[in-house]
Amino acid sequence: MSRTVPVVLVFAGHDPSGGAGLAADIEAVASMGAHAAPVATAVTVQDTRRVQRFEPLPPALVAEQARAVVEDLPVAAVKIGMVGSAANAAAVAAVLADLGDVPVVLDPVLAGGGGGSLAGEEVREALLALLVPRATVLTPNSEEARALAPEADSLEACAQQLLAAGAELVLLTGTHEPTEHVVNRLWGNLRLLERFTWERLPGSYHGSGCTLASAIAGLLAQGLEPFTAIHEAQEYTWEALRAGYRPGRGQHLPNRLFWAFDRGETS
Repeated sequence: MSRTVPVVLVFAGHDPSGGAGLAADIEAVASMGAHAAPVATAVTVQDTRRVQRFEPLPPALVAEQARAVVEDLPVAAVKIGMVGSAANAAAVAAVLADLGDVPVVLDPVLAGGGGGSLAGEEVREALLALLVPRATVLTPNSEEARALAPEADSLEACAQQLLAAGAELVLLTGTHEPTEHVVNRLWGNLRLLERFTWERLPGSYHGSGCTLASAIAGLLAQGLEPFTAIHEAQEYTWEALRAGYRPGRGQHLPNRLFWAFDRGETS
């Protein structure tokens, strides 16, 4: 008997380096045993060093891509990364309204890992108004959290503001903070629920946020409850980073398929 593979509807930009965006999402979702249905929101010009520029796709085209998927495939979870424009955020929100009670993981992508803006003020406001309230899990890094909640005077206050904006859970990642270990904090019910501490790996990585958010979405699609999905996705992401490699002249890329190789081949 064939086993049903759950479907994750993914909204993100295309990164030609393959390190982040849709390429990262597809690999991470597949690694969780789910099927990624990728909807392109933007085309970027970037490499492993930085974003040079990007062009958002027309919102009608974004919506048409998504509705073609929804009308054919049973979507079990949604992952949202780069939306490209405020109009695209509205298009994504309209699709979510039609999907009903499906878990949503929102990675509020505002800049490339190596630098370069991927969102302006209008996009930030659209994320807060239209997509954050729909998020089962919101996964900002500390810089994104401060940008989304600029009036907050601490990361704790940022998390509280994002919960007040409607996110069910906020996993605030600490890779950008000057700490010995990476500390990720999970917030929900207007309080700190859990603190996750990870060994800080050397170097910097392109696509780590995409990897984490997509892994969470893949596990939610499998039916895991959010806390378990969040914990297991962090373990997977850390292993992918530890097995990472540097194919270009910029950041390392996570080896999201580390599990397909012998340990000696990925070290």
